Amino acid sequence: MHKSVDFQTPFENSNGNETPTYLQVIDFYIQLAKEFPEINIQTIGETDSGYPLNLVTYNPDGNFNFSKIAEEKAIMLINNGIHPGESDGIDATMLFFRDLAAGKLPTPKKTVVATIPVYNVGGALNRNKASRTNQNGPVSYGFRGNAQNYDLNRDFIKADTKNARTFSEIFHTIDPDVFIDNHVSNGADYQYTLTHLFTQHNKLGGRLGEYLNTEMMPELESGLSENNWDITPYVNVFNRVPESGFSQFMDHPRYSTGYTALWNTLGMMVETHMLKPYKKRVEGTYTLMAKMLGIVEKDVQKIKNLRKHAGTRHVDWTYYPVKWAIDTTQTTKFNFKGFEGTMITSEVTGMSRLKYDRSKPFEKEVVYQNYFIPSDSIKIPEAYIVKKGWHKVLELLKVNEIQFNTLEKDSVIAVESYKIDSYETMSNAYEGHYPHYNTSVTSKIQEINFTKGDILVPTDQPGIRYVLETLEPEAVDSFFNWNYFDTILQQKEGFSPYVFEDEALEMLRNDPQLKEAFEAKKTGEEDFAQNWYAQLDWLFKRSEHYETAHLQYPVYRILKQK
Repeated sequence: MHKSVDFQTPFENSNGNETPTYLQVIDFYIQLAKEFPEINIQTIGETDSGYPLNLVTYNPDGNFNFSKIAEEKAIMLINNGIHPGESDGIDATMLFFRDLAAGKLPTPKKTVVATIPVYNVGGALNRNKASRTNQNGPVSYGFRGNAQNYDLNRDFIKADTKNARTFSEIFHTIDPDVFIDNHVSNGADYQYTLTHLFTQHNKLGGRLGEYLNTEMMPELESGLSENNWDITPYVNVFNRVPESGFSQFMDHPRYSTGYTALWNTLGMMVETHMLKPYKKRVEGTYTLMAKMLGIVEKDVQKIKNLRKHAGTRHVDWTYYPVKWAIDTTQTTKFNFKGFEGTMITSEVTGMSRLKYDRSKPFEKEVVYQNYFIPSDSIKIPEAYIVKKGWHKVLELLKVNEIQFNTLEKDSVIAVESYKIDSYETMSNAYEGHYPHYNTSVTSKIQEINFTKGDILVPTDQPGIRYVLETLEPEAVDSFFNWNYFDTILQQKEGFSPYVFEDEALEMLRNDPQLKEAFEAKKTGEEDFAQNWYAQLDWLFKRSEHYETAHLQYPVYRILKQK
């Protein structure tokens, strides 16, 4: 038994009104590790702030070699402070680790708990008292943007930040079975302090997704309810009342749980309600983590077996979904505890505004749309070939432990080749980018000359979902949609009209089919018929001068042999 040590936190000493600074958090865990051999703290990698990320681990056996731990135990990873103004998890996890080490909570025999105490270090250092406009405490807190003003919960795929790359290193070192990311919500008003946002179960897929939806989630809900901590699915509505119904949030791979799902980790975000007192929000987060640890401890073997099976299920896949839509044929109904909301005239704008009345609580049945179906899929190739000049792509494949080879000699290979057919681009900046969306491609089979050093990425590997989500341009969070390949969208060589006019005329004289198509386009499209430059450009793009690199996607697909 350890001697009794009073590791009181700033949260406790302030009666639940304050959260510690970044340096106070790290010092707390350093002191905890000195006192308890069950606790280990280490620094891993870099962040944009100049400080490293810290990983704190609790294992009653005192073994902190994750490759050994994973053979016998489940691993639960808790991420805190991705948005440091949402500090509930930072405080709750400090209490949670202290109480596990001190024996105030049941000692797990089959589960190891790890945490990133503060993920957004730069944001935590940028402390203020006003940026969380709608939040009820704590007194002061960190800022949402990191040291480069990135929202880190949009950065897991594009990995613009050192934080995201270090997270990938930690994640692949630990290979957690369960992942919890602690947040605070914005949006509607209701009675709950706790809401959950599990990774979308259809997207997670298979028996693993079914377990998440039909066993883990209901057990967490009922366990919390038994302790008078009601919880609801994340209320995904803004500026309307929740009882009108709402849908599950789709966590694409840009988000933490969307990213971890690519490696079959059972993930959830905790979203405490911004308007509830800070003390209550921290206590609720603490209770939820304790309940989840109990579920993992009970279901260790089931979870590990399901993840093992999920890691090989791709051998039976032919197609992979790259886009999802709500399945309107299936819904879930549950009793929701809310407050009456009405539209009243705003004294500020004179227009209608939503007003909740907390003196009028209710419990009503709501319709929750938490089933999704693929809206677009691609046929899975045997491998991709990435031209060697795309260095950032190669770097991220390495960071995410994607297996690949390099061509040892120049080779002519039959591949499926994509041309970017159409896309739309956001008009406003979003997380350092102007992302594309609604991307579509045309494809054809070609024999392409590849050169020594080009990258061959097989799909039959543990990271298959990461490979497909990033290299298929039509996928929502593809590298193409995040602007990695924007240089192919700009034509580099053009023509002088007065010179090309003569050649264009010769092309039409010598190619009856081209002339027929040209005349048909002029007849059918008035704008084209009235635009002399568009006509010459159309012909130029069908000449030998038009560069093959324009709109040519530089990632090629080697199709599976039938």
